[in-house]
Parts: sequence; C-alpha cells; structure tokens
Amino acid sequence: MATKKTRNVSMKDVARAAGVSQPAVSYAYNRPSKISEAQRNQIFAIARKIGYPGPNALGRSLRSGKVGAIGVMMMDKLSLAFDDPAMNALLKGIGQSGEFEDMALTLFPLRHRGPLPESGPEEHPSLAVRGLVDGLIITTLPDNHPIIANVMDRRIPFVVVDSPKIKTANFVGIDDYAAAQTQLRHLIDLGHRKIGVLIDRLNPDGHSGYVTRERFMKSKEAVVRDRLRGYVDAAADIGLDFASLRIYEAGALGLTAGQAAAFNLLTSAKITAVVATSDVMALACMEAAQDLDIEVPRKLSIVGFDDIPEAVQAGLTTIRQPMVEKGIVAAKMIIAIVNGSDQTVEPKRKLFATRLVIRRSTAAI
Repeated sequence: MATKKTRNVSMKDVARAAGVSQPAVSYAYNRPSKISEAQRNQIFAIARKIGYPGPNALGRSLRSGKVGAIGVMMMDKLSLAFDDPAMNALLKGIGQSGEFEDMALTLFPLRHRGPLPESGPEEHPSLAVRGLVDGLIITTLPDNHPIIANVMDRRIPFVVVDSPKIKTANFVGIDDYAAAQTQLRHLIDLGHRKIGVLIDRLNPDGHSGYVTRERFMKSKEAVVRDRLRGYVDAAADIGLDFASLRIYEAGALGLTAGQAAAFNLLTSAKITAVVATSDVMALACMEAAQDLDIEVPRKLSIVGFDDIPEAVQAGLTTIRQPMVEKGIVAAKMIIAIVNGSDQTVEPKRKLFATRLVIRRSTAAI
C-alpha cells in the first residue's frame, strides 16, 4: 500500500493558521522581543499543532550570511576553561555582557604542548576557521601562532583579550609591564633583595626549571614575558641584575605544576620573598612554604597577580585586575563588529587600570 506524502509545513502556514503576519512568526522564533509574550505563545502553540518544526537553521544562516555563534579561542586543553580562574572570569564576563541572548558561544582550545603547529591556512585543524562562527574572541595565544594568520586570511572578525598583541586588531587588556613593576617594588620597599620569581610558562613547550636570559628573550607568551620584563627592569633600578632574580618556570598552568615549581625554588635558593605572575602560582607557593615549615610572611613574603577569590581567602597580597570586565568589553566589541554597528577603521584598545592590594602575605624583612 502506498504511503501518503505529507506536505512540509511552512512559516506561511503558521501565520495563516494563527491569523498573524508572516513577519510576526519570524519574530517569534528569531527576535522574540519584537512581539508580546502572549502572541509568541499563541504562535508556538499553533506551530506545534500543525507540525511546524521551526525555521531551518542552515537556510537562515545562508540567507543572513551568519551562523549565530561567536567562538572563544584559547590555548591549552578545554578543561582549562573550567579550572583556570582567569579564564573562568573571562567567560563569566562574556556571559554577563548581555550580548548572547540569541547567539551561541563556542570554545575552541588549541594545542597546549610541544612546538607550535606550522600548518598553512588550508590545513589548520581548528573548526573555528571553517565557517562555524561569525566572529572570535582570542585570548592567551602565543605570538605568531599560525591560527592568527589563518583567521586574518579568512577575514573572520576577532577581538584579542590579553594576548597576542596585534596592531591591527581590537584589544582588551591591562599594562602587564607596569603592574609587574608595582609587584616587585612593593617587595623592594619592604626591604627584600633576595627575591625569587615564579612564572607559569614562557613558551607552550612544557619546559620547567630555572630561566636563562636566552629563554626569556625567546619567549612567545606576551603576558608572562611583559610581567617578567617588569620584574627585571624594576630590579635593575636598584642594582639587581637578571641572575640575582631566581626565576623559576613551572612549565604549565595550574596548582599542581605551581607547587612543584615552588618547592624546587624554595629548596634551592636562599630567598626572602617571591613574586608570582599569577595568583595560582602564588597560592601554590604558599602551600609549598607551609609544607616546608617556612612561615609566611615572617620568613617569606609572597605577592601574586589577578586577585582571584581564593587570594582574598588566603590573605594574599596581589595585583587586582578587572578580569570579568575584560570579558564584558570583549563581548560587546565583537558583537558590534559582527552586527555592523562598529564601522571604525582604526582598531579599538581598552586598557583597564590595575592596583596593588596589600594583605597579610607580605611584610618588611
């Protein structure tokens, strides 16, 4: 027996059945704020009754030239987005921006260990450059990562948060160099001269250990490089050279890597203070000091960077930066570009102010 063919139900059918215009049906699905909630509910009820599944997403994207999604491109594995406080705060800010009521947000993690890929524009594996997003928020990528050239070649709109620093791109961040100098000068003002430096990484290659000047000069991680440059220059102002700063690289992000690096630093160098490029590294150092029975701050002063919630609880002296606010501004920037409301030719730069927050983890020598 032949089966009866059912006609595809269209938006026009829903409009006719509901007694409304076709644009009203379109608004119900795509721009709900344009009509009342009662009318929207009526349209949805009629649509369900006559079997209308909703507008075709592919057809809609082809007509508009948009897919309705913004990507967040980050270095490291996906779990970092949920484990790292700085990334967490950035995503929180993006969510609080109010720009994603009708859009999707997609995370695109890139390679996190070993040499940077050298693939060309057509070979790069990231789905972000294959037409799956309307724009990108790029953060924490090393200098000259090949994906950047890929994104620019395909003319995908993007905004950079923190790094890499690209002259032609919209940028949201802070003055890492100046903030780092404030960190070290705080310890210097307290009388400390035997100072250790704890950093997460200078290159995404997994290397850990004491940092040579050569490795410092070849760093591709702009944020850590600028902060380390701030420490080195602030130390030089009082006659401390590069070798005088005991600079130890954890080789990875996270508390576990930080604790191992801090333990090695504290057991191999006679220091009275530690300056860290992040609160995670600083908190790891506090835990390592406790395990080694080194009293903070009486025997060891520690200053961090970021002012994450855990820093407040631990009484950590640190640099406060507006991490959530960076996400809010970045989201508004990329949506304005994608929607065409930002027609400026010159790239926009938003640099937030930072400040030193003094708590109980630092004291005069």
